Amino acid sequence: MDLPSAADVDAAAARLADVLGPTPLHRSDRLSTLLGLEVWLKREDLQPVRSYKLRGAFTLIDQLSQEARERGVTCASAGNHAQGVAFACARSGVRARVHLPRTTPRQKRERVAVLGGGLVEVVIVGDTYDEAAAASAAYAAESGATPVPAFDDPRTIAGQGTVAREVLAQLDAQTGRTPDAVVVPVGGGGLLAGMLTHLAVHAPQVRVVGAEPAGAASMAAALAAGEPVDLDELDGFVDGAAVRRVGVCTHAVVAAHQPPLVRVPEGLACVEMLDLYQSDGIIAEPAGALASAALRLPMDAGGPVLAPGSLVVAIVSGGNNDVSRYAEVVERALVHEGLKHYFLVEFPQEPGALRRFLDEVLGPDDDITLFEYVKRSNRETGPALVGVELADAGDLPGLLARMEVSPLRVEAVAPESPLFRWVM
Repeated sequence: MDLPSAADVDAAAARLADVLGPTPLHRSDRLSTLLGLEVWLKREDLQPVRSYKLRGAFTLIDQLSQEARERGVTCASAGNHAQGVAFACARSGVRARVHLPRTTPRQKRERVAVLGGGLVEVVIVGDTYDEAAAASAAYAAESGATPVPAFDDPRTIAGQGTVAREVLAQLDAQTGRTPDAVVVPVGGGGLLAGMLTHLAVHAPQVRVVGAEPAGAASMAAALAAGEPVDLDELDGFVDGAAVRRVGVCTHAVVAAHQPPLVRVPEGLACVEMLDLYQSDGIIAEPAGALASAALRLPMDAGGPVLAPGSLVVAIVSGGNNDVSRYAEVVERALVHEGLKHYFLVEFPQEPGALRRFLDEVLGPDDDITLFEYVKRSNRETGPALVGVELADAGDLPGLLARMEVSPLRVEAVAPESPLFRWVM
C-alpha cells in the first residue's frame, strides 16, 4: 500500500493554490489565559464549505483522468466531506452521487445541494456513516463511478496535510516560531495522517496530538488492535468525527508515528462549543471544537501533556452546526459541568407533597427544568422524573443530603442510564 509523502502534500498545495486561499491562524486570548499556554486557532471553519474537507476532495478529483471524470464520482459522508466533494465537482464539472446517513444535520444536507448545484445528487441512506459508505461502495461497483473516500486514500490525506503546511508558514510569518504542539481532531484519521506526514519531514520537533470523541475513539481502538477494527458502540453526537472504523491507509500512517491520542468527553466538546461562540464569536460544530476542548482536559484525566507556556495550535476543523442542535449542546454542557442532574422521585398522592419537596429539598438557587409526573389512581405514590439545574456544581452535596433525609424516595439517574439518554 502506497502511503502519502511530504512531497505529495506539497503537490496538493500547488493544486489548491488557485482554488483556495489560506484560512486564518490567530491567537486565542481566552484559551491562552485559561490554560497558561500560548494557544492559536487554525480556522478551517472559514473555508468556503466551512471545513477542511474540501482540501482532500479537490486534491483527489483534480487528479482524475478524463474517462474517470465522465463516469462521475461517489462518496459517503457525515456532511462535511460531502460538501467538499460538491465544491470540487462544481469547480471541475464532474457529476457526483453523495450518500449521507439520516443522522446528518439538515443544514449540512442543504449545503451539499447548494454547493453542488445540478451536478450533485444527494441520497439519504442508513443511520451511520458506515451504512452510507456501504451504499456508496455498492453504487461505485454498479456504475463505475470513482469513490472519493472521506479519509482513506493517499490523495485525500495529502490534501488534508496542506493544513500543516499553512500552519508552519503562517506562524513563522506572525511570530517567527514553530509550534511546540498541534492538536488535531480525529474521526477517520485523514487530517491527522496528513498533518503527521508533512510535519514529520518539515518540523519533526512538533508534538502532534489527536483528539477523538470519547464515544467514537476508533483510532485508539485501531492502534490498540494493530489494525482497523469496528467499534462495538458508537456515540454519533460528534457527527463530523463519529466513525466506527478508521481507514487502512490512515491507520498505517498514524501507527508509523504513534501520536498521543486524547479522548474528549462529548460534554466537554459542548462546553467548548459554547465558549467559542459566546466568547470568541466562532460557530463550531462538535468536531470543530474537539481540538481546543482537548486542551481543557486535565492531564490526570487523560489530557495532553504540555509544558506551561507551550505554543499550541488547535485546529478548528468545521463550523457546520445546525442551530436546532444548540438546545442539546447546552444540555450536554450543563451535565458535563455538574450543573444539571436528573432524579426519579416517588411522591405520595396527597396534597402538599410537591410543596414540601420544593421547600425542604431544593436549595434557594436550584431550578426545576423538567417535571414529568404520572399519577395512577391505584397507587399510593406517583413517580416523577425531575430535572434540577444548580447555580453552582458545589451545591450538589447539599442537595443530595437533603434528599437523603427526606421521606420521599429519590433515585439519581446516572448518565449511562437509558432513561438519561431519553431526557437528553
